[in-house]
Amino acid sequence: MKAETPAEGILKRNEWGDSVWYQVTCVCGDAHHDHNVWIETDDNTEVTVTTYTRQRSAKWWERNRWSAIWTLLTRGYVEYEASIIMTQQQALNYAETLKTAVNALGTKK
Repeated sequence: MKAETPAEGILKRNEWGDSVWYQVTCVCGDAHHDHNVWIETDDNTEVTVTTYTRQRSAKWWERNRWSAIWTLLTRGYVEYEASIIMTQQQALNYAETLKTAVNALGTKK
């Protein structure tokens, strides 16, 4: 199996100088499960990968808002989870997209 171009399940949304934004779609087709991935480099040749998703609290079927608020107040954090379903091809494309973006952004410095 080889990485594809254009890539199944990976959409390049935009690019700005030292950052690039991709949308990784979930196989189920629900846009709420998609991951928006931002890849950025800085002057120190460090790479930041930020993933934006619609989060759902862990064990969301057992919790309500007041329970989440109480946990936040008493523990200082609330646990969340996000998942995405990908085909094998899409997972390979995702990995290759990260690699390609890091290399491309690194050459702009």
